[in-house]
Amino acid sequence: MKTEKLTVVIADDEPITRMDLRELLLDSGYEVVAEAGDGFDALEACRKYQPDIVLMDIKMPLLDGLSAAKMIVQEDLTDAIILLTAYREMEFIDEAKKIGVNGYLVKPIDEKSLIPSMEVMLSKGREIKRLRKDIQRVSSRLENRGVIERAKGRVMREKGMTEEEAYIYIRNLSLQKGVSMRQIADIILQSKAMVR
Repeated sequence: MKTEKLTVVIADDEPITRMDLRELLLDSGYEVVAEAGDGFDALEACRKYQPDIVLMDIKMPLLDGLSAAKMIVQEDLTDAIILLTAYREMEFIDEAKKIGVNGYLVKPIDEKSLIPSMEVMLSKGREIKRLRKDIQRVSSRLENRGVIERAKGRVMREKGMTEEEAYIYIRNLSLQKGVSMRQIADIILQSKAMVR
């Protein structure tokens, strides 16, 4: 069974560093889909390729690595961002944690530990992404339920229906109109007077 190659974007303003990383990754079976010399190009490459992993330096021209990482996280363009940097200062580390990057490795990089570290960080990044989606799904369901409950209450008051009748009323409208119950509930709550 052949597994698909993991895709990587490398962002570093040093061409030699990019070349070394590219070679190491290709030798390890990764696919380097893009290289960037600044944060702006890294962001654009992530928008285009949505790679599995982004390896990025912090200090780069035009858009620094932390700012680019923040935008990549906000736009959900990758499963893992790993910062490779010469900076050990806590201010950079704290900012990286706040942004939500998955790893922070200090240069010079130990080639033997890079790939195992990347694999673990990618796994954790994917797990966090799955959890975020689950939370969003549950949150959305709860929000929908709350809106439907409020609409049901209005139907009960204005049409003199029981709770079950109001629910059936909203569900039937949803089926008739081919839209979600949430959309019907929003319309009921926004309308000035209930349709008889």
